[in-house]
Amino acid sequence: MKKRKKGISNDWLNTYSDMVTLLLCFFVLLYSMSSVDSAKWEKIVKSFNPPEGEVSQIVESSSGSLGNYDVEGGFDDEFDELYYKLSKYVETQGIDADVEVSRGDGFTFITFTNNIFFDGDRYELKSEGKEVLDQLCYALEDISDSISEIQVLGHTSQASPTVPNEVESDRFLSSNRAAEVLVYIQNKNIIEPKKLVSSGFGQFRPCSSFETRESRAKNRRVEIIITKNDSVVRTLDNYYNEVYGIDTSQTQN
Repeated sequence: MKKRKKGISNDWLNTYSDMVTLLLCFFVLLYSMSSVDSAKWEKIVKSFNPPEGEVSQIVESSSGSLGNYDVEGGFDDEFDELYYKLSKYVETQGIDADVEVSRGDGFTFITFTNNIFFDGDRYELKSEGKEVLDQLCYALEDISDSISEIQVLGHTSQASPTVPNEVESDRFLSSNRAAEVLVYIQNKNIIEPKKLVSSGFGQFRPCSSFETRESRAKNRRVEIIITKNDSVVRTLDNYYNEVYGIDTSQTQN
């Protein structure tokens, strides 16, 4: 009686096809991760780390640029992108001691210490101040249609804890500094002039006390408030409460 030949099993083909399928899925996953939306990634990271507050794992690529810094596109909101561009620029340039970028619902708030823009008791812009404003204007150009208003606010500080400044020089210095910054931005022709406003408050809107040299230095500043179309109208006290965490109505004048 003839013996039947054993047939060759094709089971290995099933295993091989499964492996190829898995590899394909893996490469599709890698491709999708290469173009991940940073805003969605931030939400994912926060969902796994709820107590962490601000998330530092922000994805970067090269779809835009701010100076020598490449910024990832794909933000859900243009003002989110503005905030990240400016924050990263401040960080990479090492000027975070002189420039603070904050944001809220429908606005971006930037605080500049006076020394980055001006010499003492002067209102002519320094070259390093112009470089910072160039980067700001670069970031604003792409979202100019979404901007409702840009306010430039100039502030001084009492030279003495107990003696107020001379009124005329105090007021003119703060107003001229704010106007100087506004004129520089307006000359860039990136936004309608009617959206630009400057104000000088002298020593009368401090964000710190007048008691020490360090606290008085904080009061000598220029602020830029950039508001989005259709954003909630806020008073300056509202902004200061949200950004500085202070009730300016109770701050020493």
